[in-house]
Amino acid sequence: MFLAKDHCLGLAFHDIHIIFFQGKGLFAKKNINKGDVIFEETPIVSTQFLWNELYKYKACEYCMKSLETAEEQARRLSTNPHLSLPHPECDITDQSPYVDCPGCQVTYCCELCRKTALDEYHQVLCMGPSRLSEDNDHPLARLQETWRNIHYPPETSSIMLIVKMVALVKQAKDKSTVLQKFSQFVKNTVNEEDEIVHKLLGKQFQEQLELLRQMTADFIFEENVSQWFTPEGFRSLFALIGTNGQGIGSSSISVWVKNCEDLAIPDEEKEQLDAFIDQLYEDMDKVSGTFLDCEGSGLYLLQSTCNHSCIPNAEITFPNNNHKLVLVAKENISQGEEICTCYLSECDVSRSRHSRQKFLKENYLFTCGCVKCLSEADQADVTSEEEEEDEENDME
Repeated sequence: MFLAKDHCLGLAFHDIHIIFFQGKGLFAKKNINKGDVIFEETPIVSTQFLWNELYKYKACEYCMKSLETAEEQARRLSTNPHLSLPHPECDITDQSPYVDCPGCQVTYCCELCRKTALDEYHQVLCMGPSRLSEDNDHPLARLQETWRNIHYPPETSSIMLIVKMVALVKQAKDKSTVLQKFSQFVKNTVNEEDEIVHKLLGKQFQEQLELLRQMTADFIFEENVSQWFTPEGFRSLFALIGTNGQGIGSSSISVWVKNCEDLAIPDEEKEQLDAFIDQLYEDMDKVSGTFLDCEGSGLYLLQSTCNHSCIPNAEITFPNNNHKLVLVAKENISQGEEICTCYLSECDVSRSRHSRQKFLKENYLFTCGCVKCLSEADQADVTSEEEEEDEENDME
């Protein structure tokens, strides 16, 4: 029997329905048109990746909003200090509300973010003046450095998600409410947890995981979640964020580019602008590679219920240049139809069924049975030469 209920958690959404049946799924309560916003959601917790932060990508500590102007960002990422972006009116970055934590000088995009972070978790996590010292020996700084030495780019998760989860519980007046939110995420079996953690941390994950567990407990142990600090509980936390963590990206340049696309200018000028933007991305990619965007991860209650399809009818966007997630319909969705997103990148989704299945099995521990995969079931389980080359490069 289906157990159906509306999933009201103080989120901005309409026309959707969650049905629990051997897991979670998101279903349309009414017809939804292509381009409609299905819901907007902010995460319970989010964090910038530590390598991203180390590479000087400036972001609000709370909402991950990009803090540079588009031109500042373009100059840094291309290492061209004299670069000037055309149509500066398309850069809507307003740096006037920025404010620092008076203790550790970490930056927020506005006073509301600073106060919210302080009220939720930052009282516990503030490193004070030691954060800016060259020989910062704060326990949190040591933990972050250990994580970077264990988990090289590209990052797929962060120890800071776990640290912030514990800090949220530690600072909460009503701890049961916070714990109830975390309890709603998909759980994994012991074998699945081992696979996920192995994928996150590599071949020596058991020793690495134990080191991270001990350092985290020494820094921020919380009696109300003491089970999180056992070897089994800590592994479960990593598996939880490995399964449910949603990648987040923000970029002042992306906002500038989007606004440039909406300009009402002559065709010849439009072609010149497009060529400039193409060259800009090419120049930045040569210098900065995977660090073009401010990247991080977050835990979203509603988004985590969306199942995967290789031909999704909805897509996750971050149009506000921060961690607010907006789910948009890619196609018309009928009442009762499941709303699915794609867990693959645009490049990966165009690959063979075998390659897609392999990636999803390794990273999300399921075999995809979407319409596209079923229609390609008679394909040979081999990858193209290009895919085989990529796999060989990944192993080097």
